[in-house]
Amino acid sequence: MIVVIAGGGSVGRFIAEQLVGAGHQVTIVDNDVRVFSQYGSTIPGVNWLRGDACDFSMLKSAGLEHADVVASVTGDDEDNLVVSLLAKQEFGVPRVVARVNNPKNEWMFNETWGVDVSVSTPHLITGLVQEAVSVGSFVRLLSFGGGKAKLAEVTLAEGSPAADKEIVDLGFPRDTTVVAVLRDDKVIMPRGDTILRVGDEVLVLVTDESEEGARLILVG
Repeated sequence: MIVVIAGGGSVGRFIAEQLVGAGHQVTIVDNDVRVFSQYGSTIPGVNWLRGDACDFSMLKSAGLEHADVVASVTGDDEDNLVVSLLAKQEFGVPRVVARVNNPKNEWMFNETWGVDVSVSTPHLITGLVQEAVSVGSFVRLLSFGGGKAKLAEVTLAEGSPAADKEIVDLGFPRDTTVVAVLRDDKVIMPRGDTILRVGDEVLVLVTDESEEGARLILVG
């Protein structure tokens, strides 16, 4: 897989290191002289390009027309949106992932700006904290497709309508998928006849239209 990363900060470098370790071809584009000089040769196998990732010619030099994935993870939301739009509209990159620095800007990170998946670190951390301390709450963890699809988690509480019932009998909305069930530190890959228990951590993939229905089934 060919991956181009816009932003050579700590996030970009970590992603690059992990991807190269998995055998993927990675290029980092960054315009910061300090970052380039200090880290440009510290990750074996990563190709570094110094320049503005918002510039069409620089992205062309990075080989975006051949890229399978572009990850725009700079510390500037405006730059991440511009890179995403160019990657999708000018180069037709199949998968564009963008970092959201300011949660107030998350609404813009959608298909209009070429973003397939947006990651808002503040929202993700908030969701993980809620997931750790909340029982019986419907907690959103990640959004995909500009927010059209969401990964959510519910720890089933006493009195949950889903407790002690098979998944197939719960009548989930059509656009809801139970992805996994965590029980006693074990991951259960759910089937239709899987019975949900109080205390189970249920991971579900929902859409805007199916979210409320899934919430009613799992939480009540």
